[in-house]
Amino acid sequence: MKTKKYDLICVGGGIMSATLAVLSKILHPDLKILILERLDEVAQESSATWNNAGTGHSALCELNYTPEKEDGEIDISKAINICQQFEMSKQFWAYLVQQGFIKNPSSFINHVPHHSWVWGADKADYLEKRYETMKEHFMFDTIEFTRDLEQMKKWFPLMMQGREEGEVMASSRIDRGTEMNYGALTKHLFRILDTQFDTKVRCNHEVVDVDPSKDIDWTVKVRNRTNGEVSHIEAEHVFIGAGGGSLLLLEKVEIPEKDGYGGFPVSGEWLVCKNEAIINQHFAKVYSKAGIGDPPMSVPHLDTRYIDGKRALLFGPFAGFNTKFLKEGSYSDLFKSINMENIPSMWGVFWRNLPLTKYLIKQVTMSFEDRMDALRVFVKDAKVEDWHILVAGQRVQTIKRDDEEGGTLEFGTQIVASKDGNITCLLGASPGASTSVAIMMQVIEKAFPEILASEKGKEMLNSMIPSWGKPIEAAAFKANLERAKRSLKL
Repeated sequence: MKTKKYDLICVGGGIMSATLAVLSKILHPDLKILILERLDEVAQESSATWNNAGTGHSALCELNYTPEKEDGEIDISKAINICQQFEMSKQFWAYLVQQGFIKNPSSFINHVPHHSWVWGADKADYLEKRYETMKEHFMFDTIEFTRDLEQMKKWFPLMMQGREEGEVMASSRIDRGTEMNYGALTKHLFRILDTQFDTKVRCNHEVVDVDPSKDIDWTVKVRNRTNGEVSHIEAEHVFIGAGGGSLLLLEKVEIPEKDGYGGFPVSGEWLVCKNEAIINQHFAKVYSKAGIGDPPMSVPHLDTRYIDGKRALLFGPFAGFNTKFLKEGSYSDLFKSINMENIPSMWGVFWRNLPLTKYLIKQVTMSFEDRMDALRVFVKDAKVEDWHILVAGQRVQTIKRDDEEGGTLEFGTQIVASKDGNITCLLGASPGASTSVAIMMQVIEKAFPEILASEKGKEMLNSMIPSWGKPIEAAAFKANLERAKRSLKL
């Protein structure tokens, strides 16, 4: 059975599909869009509240975005790029609030200061150099730095209990940081699609294949997981935003751009505090440095969260390994993803990333007490009875073909698109949701360039995302920052 054509089918009911669909409908309300989700609700995988860190990744505290080069210089180019993208997200969310589409922004975004914190003389020197470099750029010119124990007691008193004057530590702080509930935001976006644009989500519908039609369109093969019925739906454009499940579906799409991509699954766990007296002693997101040889995903942090209006505290992440590509996936996912096109990429990454393998083995074999010891680096007197383990989401790190090395492991997000832009697929993880607006605007550029080229499209974009497509300038950046702050009640 075939059904009539859609302009766009979004595969996956997460933050990316929701963002793409809302942006597209605002820019072009006549577009016919369908969203397909394999589970019985939206935002149940990577977008789910507890399945991600909830940090508004704006490069204010994440040290892996500001590496030290061999000559000792601090490279903040990636931090500038990510900060700019997160501010675009805030501008769009602020627009939705201004239009009355979202009534209560504190249901998904709240003010929580962002800190970096390190110990040891070398790391402290690095952090000070980072501070000196970042404060010269207008995006980060409110950054503060200290090596003083008393000042750190004011910033995060819970972490400074039991510390001695002789301990060498340093910290930086940017006050404007945010805490995000991406699960709540995703549900807001789908509610907007339903109530404002009559665009529904079909849950319990799993996309099992995407094939070219007779003309330039695509046929999406869909299985109803409730009754087993299979249908075929035609679409001019298809976006695959199914989190870890995207790779398996992309491999079935007949476009040459997919060749050479692979995936490496990593699961995660948090230590979550269950003692409200302790939770209330910490109001901050505090990120530190990954261990020597550890991957960027391992950066430890102690985070204030807001979950459904209630304050929470978590520490992690701790990595795990299984062969699923989704939390609700199959243990055969990894093996299904291996083919003749990506074996060289997978093999190249394996041999060049042995430290990652060692790191995962070490993480998987950690006991609960080992995890508590890691927490005690941050909270010296942390007690077993005050914390419990929560299993977080499943991530698939992208493996990309490389002519020299066979393959490289990508620690970011990657858009794979057909030459004509009719098929787009998002692979990868962090910073992901934080930069969802900028990433989905890139998808629209590929899929619907005519919308963005129109005068109406340009006018709408200027209202929704004032900084999109414009050079970064201090005055405009700060004006947009203040505007978003007021609208989002930060």
